[in-house]
Amino acid sequence: MRKAGGKVLLGLLLLFIVLVFYTVWDNNRIKVVEQDIVIENLADELEGYKILQITDLHEKVFGENQERLIEKINSIDYDVIVFTGDMLISGTSDNYAPIYALLEGIDNKEHALFIPGNSDPKNYVFDQDKNLKKHEFIEGMESRGVHLLESFHSVEKGSSHIHFVDFELSILDLQNRLPIPTEVKSARRSIIQHYNLLLDEMSKLESANDSDVLIALNHYPVVDARIDQIKNNPANIFREYDLIMAGHYHGGQIRLPFIGALFVPEPYYERSGLFPPQDRVKGLWEYKQTKQYVSAGLGSSQTVSFLKFRLFNPPELNVLTLKGK
Repeated sequence: MRKAGGKVLLGLLLLFIVLVFYTVWDNNRIKVVEQDIVIENLADELEGYKILQITDLHEKVFGENQERLIEKINSIDYDVIVFTGDMLISGTSDNYAPIYALLEGIDNKEHALFIPGNSDPKNYVFDQDKNLKKHEFIEGMESRGVHLLESFHSVEKGSSHIHFVDFELSILDLQNRLPIPTEVKSARRSIIQHYNLLLDEMSKLESANDSDVLIALNHYPVVDARIDQIKNNPANIFREYDLIMAGHYHGGQIRLPFIGALFVPEPYYERSGLFPPQDRVKGLWEYKQTKQYVSAGLGSSQTVSFLKFRLFNPPELNVLTLKGK
């Protein structure tokens, strides 16, 4: 009886060792996930247009100076590269080297856009004179060829356009500019002026053609309940997005075979994201004629320190290809 019990324990120990080695290997490989995005009335010039999405790096390193990740990215043919947030492990981290090394090694940055995530620092800070200025992390991103998407950015191909917008700003009523009181501190004044300037940029959407493609970037997925909430709020505008791109969930980070993700950080779900709907954890879904793609990303968060790894959930890059219907 003891001999049989010993064999069981030995078998479990070997299984655990194999699982540990597999998890280490799985956390350090890079999977390229391709997805066609079907868009009605897509202009011929935009057929096959490719968008590479990178998200939730969380300071993860793939080889010395990110050489393996850089090699993988540079092997992909794409037209636009978008970074949808959480490049750092926390908003107070100053470990910029993993993302900076990556940006310095990427060849194609002709059209490169970035929106911050919840673990990245705020876009702006105040200097000693209370003037609004970009955070040093953002300045470093932009000096390495990436454009901070705060409002509206248009990419032209022939006579056709793809408009990229910051989702959260795009849902605001553009008519509601903030007035600047005559007596207000300079810091507050600069914030209001910047906000109104972003709304002015977003107003370029009003002159967009129906044949143009509209893609919204957001770090957080926009779940069904939030879409309904936005549509029912008279102060908001839910636009005719051809696609929303997001990250944040890490594909659940911890996934089990035949079950999927056990948890995603989503306050709009029951149980705050515990046992979420599996068709909303990663990949492409559609709700009320709005397509949304959520990447599982590359890194791991430190929300629970001893769970700072991915299980049965390899890091991924995502290549989205626009296709006419």
